[in-house]
Amino acid sequence: MAISKKSAENISKVLSEALPYIQKFSGKTIVIKYGGSAMNENYLRKSFARDIVLMKTVGINPIIVHGGGPQIQKELDKKNIKSSFIKGVRITSPEIINSVQEVLDNQVNKEIVDLINFWGGKAQPLAGKKCNFINAKKISNKQLGEVGEIINIKKKLIINASKNKIPVISPIGWNKELSPLNINGDSVACYIASALKAEKIILMTDVAGIKDKSGKKISEMSLFEAKKIIKDKNSIKGGMLPKLSSIINCLKKGVSNAHVVDGRVPHAVLLEILTTKGIGTLISN
Repeated sequence: MAISKKSAENISKVLSEALPYIQKFSGKTIVIKYGGSAMNENYLRKSFARDIVLMKTVGINPIIVHGGGPQIQKELDKKNIKSSFIKGVRITSPEIINSVQEVLDNQVNKEIVDLINFWGGKAQPLAGKKCNFINAKKISNKQLGEVGEIINIKKKLIINASKNKIPVISPIGWNKELSPLNINGDSVACYIASALKAEKIILMTDVAGIKDKSGKKISEMSLFEAKKIIKDKNSIKGGMLPKLSSIINCLKKGVSNAHVVDGRVPHAVLLEILTTKGIGTLISN
């Protein structure tokens, strides 16, 4: 089927607009936290994996850190296990951590790896007790249970993997006894971005971006403005709190830019980094 003149013009415009960004980010590391609705809908899962392979093909080094909240909740519901949250963080009992680890390491991680490989990419899973990629300890808030904070990561492992492959990282930490700890995926992504001095970090979510008090999306903000917003208890609530806290921490540690994008939009990551306007919220250092 022949392409119409209008379609050809639109395609050429998109490609032309993307070229300077491809050149700018070639050879650079971009950490992407993948989660929310983008992981639930089949079309969005496929388009995300294909976009990541495209990024690697044009010389960008994407690193994927995945979540799995909906998949975890589905498993807990199946087992009739009740779960609750404190400020966007799941209270994780010893019973819950077993389900969390099983779902993230053995189900979600494998699905993402398989999809990337399906589109011609080469994915490297960094998940499970044997890999022990994230060394962690329990956080001080005992009310949260088996929730961890990162001590360190196996940096050489991820650097070597990202030379020719696309690392896919599960946000499960392992303590000295090699018991699993639940770690917020945004925190893991930001820690890795800081450790690798990544060019960008992109957090995918189920909203259009960070919003002001009136509910309007904020297209751009500085690190100073982000600090100001997070102090206002009426501005940021729920799952956006740990996201913005993690962003502030990694920008402080040298990451240039952070993006919060709507994973429900097809090709959200490409639209954010390869177009002038983008579609989410950009927080710049």
